[in-house]
Amino acid sequence: MEELPLPQARRAYDTLCRTFAPPDPLDMRIENGTIDSVDIRRYIPKHSLPGNVLFVHGGGFTIGSVESHHGPATSLAQALGHEVVSVNYRLAPEVTYPAMLADCQMALEAIQPIALAGDSAGGRLAIELAHPLIEAPPLGLIYPTVGDLSPECLGEDAPLLSRDDILGVRQRCPKISAAERDRTPPATGIEVLTVEHDPLTQPIETAVANWQEAGASIGYSCAPQMVHAALHAQSQLPNMGSAWQAFCHALKHRLVG
Repeated sequence: MEELPLPQARRAYDTLCRTFAPPDPLDMRIENGTIDSVDIRRYIPKHSLPGNVLFVHGGGFTIGSVESHHGPATSLAQALGHEVVSVNYRLAPEVTYPAMLADCQMALEAIQPIALAGDSAGGRLAIELAHPLIEAPPLGLIYPTVGDLSPECLGEDAPLLSRDDILGVRQRCPKISAAERDRTPPATGIEVLTVEHDPLTQPIETAVANWQEAGASIGYSCAPQMVHAALHAQSQLPNMGSAWQAFCHALKHRLVG
């Protein structure tokens, strides 16, 4: 995909990710819609509990969509028993990072979610949405970008995501660097899921330790032998599937607790 023009790369990524998604549950209603000018997709379980969850997809801020993350969003709604709203925010280089955040903020204000969740780039955006809130809802973060993303803070190269990949994203979207912001917990209750082979895991673990020291309640787990983006194939990878279900269960417990 790196050799394709960006529009084609985005379509290829969406198609590739969807191949890993299991069939949609028969008892779930899935609807496309808009909030102001922002496209969204709603995942509504048959016996949906009150309140909804805002899900922000990953993709390095340049690719990804509600289509690429259809599988994780469906699984999240099924596991939590709440409606999940997946936001199709605009991407770089067409827009800046603040514009992406503004799209997500629009969805946040419209639906007033009882939890925020996101993977990778979406995890970064979820953190940013939570920081200014007086009482942020619980966060569910799957291998988010945290800290200043400098060479010194990153872990070793891994399949599917290298240190250079991350540094390239930071160069394209410099405002994602958040060394100062991430010293403060974005919420009082956070569930974090990482994978063993990912340069982002090391800075995430540093942030988790800082947030715990600051008094936040953090649930943390790392899926053994897994790599960045393994969430898409969680239904086919036992280690990722077990870690994902445990993550969803812990997040659901925060919603009822």
